[in-house]
Amino acid sequence: MIALSVVIITLNEEQNIERCIRSVQSVADEIVVIDSHSADNTAAIARQLGARIVLQHFLGHIEQKNFATEQAKNDWVLSIDADEELSAELAEEIKKIKSNPIARAYHFNRLNNYCGHWIRHGSWYPDRKIRLYNRVAGEWKGENPHDRWTLYDERDKPVMLKGDLLHYSYSSISDHLKKIEKYSDIAARQKVNKGQDCSIVKIWLGPKWKFVKDYIIKLGFLDGYWGFLVCKLSSMENLAKYAKTRQYARWKRQGKNF
Repeated sequence: MIALSVVIITLNEEQNIERCIRSVQSVADEIVVIDSHSADNTAAIARQLGARIVLQHFLGHIEQKNFATEQAKNDWVLSIDADEELSAELAEEIKKIKSNPIARAYHFNRLNNYCGHWIRHGSWYPDRKIRLYNRVAGEWKGENPHDRWTLYDERDKPVMLKGDLLHYSYSSISDHLKKIEKYSDIAARQKVNKGQDCSIVKIWLGPKWKFVKDYIIKLGFLDGYWGFLVCKLSSMENLAKYAKTRQYARWKRQGKNF
């Protein structure tokens, strides 16, 4: 049977961390919390529940996930965020994998809870993620703030597990709007630092296509009022990201700080 390390990155997650840790206790051989110097009781709660605490200033979404993976004592790692928990079905699937791993990485669907409502359509579900992996077989890559586990060998294929990773995304619309401001800014700066720009056509059409794709093609309307809000605000995040990219690209060419 393989030994499994569960790694969790945190910052001021005292409202979520207990639920998260308790959901993984039945599958974990160790639990490691990488805490970015929380100002609340996150670290204390995690320590009381048996987690090992490693303090690390936030390095960036991708960089912090790779740092967390490196802190594990075992090569097999389950990476989970503090605002997530394993469903009972998914926990049972992981127990089976520990007895007989047949792949080097596993993915499963993430089911998002938005303001107390489960979102089962649009681009939010199935939100498939690789979170269980042998760390020697890959690393976290992507483009901040969107990280993804990537296998080194393209011939390695992740295996799908039953059950959902439950994600308590936003407790309020205000919380969502704050994250849109934060994430759109990170994404825009990343693009400009890579030499990218954004056209007016993309700023105009991109968010419209995002809404049509999520709300109509991917059936976001089936989630009712909350599904409409998710699709509308997701398209607004695209608008903010594209517009900021164009603005920052111009500031960069003018020698301004951004």
